Amino acid sequence: MFKAKKYIIFGILSLCFAACENDMSKVKQIELKQKEEIEITKGAEIIYSDSARVKARLTTPILYNHKTAKNPFYEMPKGIVVIFYDDNLKQTSKVTSEYAIRKENEKIIELKKNVVATNAEGKTFKSEELIWDENLKRFYSNRVVTITTDKATISGTSFWATEDFSYYEIKQGAGPIQFNQ
Repeated sequence: MFKAKKYIIFGILSLCFAACENDMSKVKQIELKQKEEIEITKGAEIIYSDSARVKARLTTPILYNHKTAKNPFYEMPKGIVVIFYDDNLKQTSKVTSEYAIRKENEKIIELKKNVVATNAEGKTFKSEELIWDENLKRFYSNRVVTITTDKATISGTSFWATEDFSYYEIKQGAGPIQFNQ
């Protein structure tokens, strides 16, 4: 009887070990997820400065800081508001979007979903995507953009603008334009 129990236990254990099979690709995916560090900040505010002068203030309800070794990035899934200032801390432009991601190594922020920018003159720029290149200090987009002024609404296939949106160039622009005479 003791030998029978021994064989039954051995048989059950053999079946258990035979049934345990690991998919190595799944194991590696879990391992990578565990290695990636993510810091979560609620109600984040980031101040951009140059030579101790405030240039911009970014606010977001939630900020994920993905600290991957090769390509760290910040993700702002609930949108952002960025306000740019001149040297006298007067607001020069404002940009909002429903989603944003900042690529740390490239120093660019990709703004997506209902991106709206306004400048000091009251011009409004709308697109579904806008890239802010922090090194070049300019915005650009290769998606359709609509610019609304007090005199016209112009649409184009792509454009670029300075950070304060005081100067911009639009490609393949179309729309009614009124000129002062």
